[in-house]
Amino acid sequence: MSETTHDSAVGVTPPPSPDDGLTPAELAAKYGLSVSGARPTLPDYVRQLWARRHFILAFSRAKLTAQYSQAKLGQLWQVATPLLNAAVYFLIFGIIMGGREGIPGGQGRYIPFLVTGVFVFTFTQTSVLNGVRAISSNLGLVRALHFPRASLPISISLQQLQQLLFSMIVLVVILLGFRELPGFSWLLVVPVLACQFVFNTGLALIMARLGSKTPDLAQLMPFITRTWLYASGVMFSLPYMLTKHNAPDWLVDVMQGNPATVYMDLMRYALIDEYGVSDMSPLAWPLAVVWAVVFGIGGFVFFWKAEERYGRG
Repeated sequence: MSETTHDSAVGVTPPPSPDDGLTPAELAAKYGLSVSGARPTLPDYVRQLWARRHFILAFSRAKLTAQYSQAKLGQLWQVATPLLNAAVYFLIFGIIMGGREGIPGGQGRYIPFLVTGVFVFTFTQTSVLNGVRAISSNLGLVRALHFPRASLPISISLQQLQQLLFSMIVLVVILLGFRELPGFSWLLVVPVLACQFVFNTGLALIMARLGSKTPDLAQLMPFITRTWLYASGVMFSLPYMLTKHNAPDWLVDVMQGNPATVYMDLMRYALIDEYGVSDMSPLAWPLAVVWAVVFGIGGFVFFWKAEERYGRG
């Protein structure tokens, strides 16, 4: 320490600091500081999501309850909406356009075939349409609180899964009405739904990141999902229609490998006795797992890479 004198004032020179010469990055590392809102490592991100699992479940339940809170029929619309869609498809595609041709088990099995397809496809469709708005419609929450943003699209997939489970009750009643009695094959519903849920969640995560950057995507997605609906064999037997119009075998295989078609075929196989292995892709089970793994893991990593950018700008 030294003293300097200037016009009767005495100044004291402080001793040199051990931090002198360190860059801001080196200072942050020395004292354990990190950038506010910085993206955590992937393992830490997974741990944060697991720690908030109760929030994710509660948020999905709250969104499901609020979805029809202004309607007089309330939660009944969870089942009424896909049923009304099925009724319209039955009239247009089943009766007017002859979609009942080629249905496994004959035309008398068209309604179970159709309703199963509508419920299963709606599960994926709504996950996509709501997933694209997961960040943009919750900007107030994103900007006010610090939490893993993947909680939002994951909660959306959980919300749609709960809605599907309500619909499955009605589907079982319809199946029983057409004398489709429960059997061991019905247990296959569990792995099918598990694979589809992981696939839907990955897809919702992808759409959430894309939608946060491009809000106009929310206006485009209904047209894309509607095209996907028509190309997936929801209202008619896909291999029958393709063969009827002389489509090449490779095109039939590609169309049956479509993830929406795979999950519908497996669900129909589990629930409808007349729906056999020959009515779906021979690779249906491996494809169900592959689609779930690729989109589930890929979508999660894709969303995580932009974690620090959500809600900014």
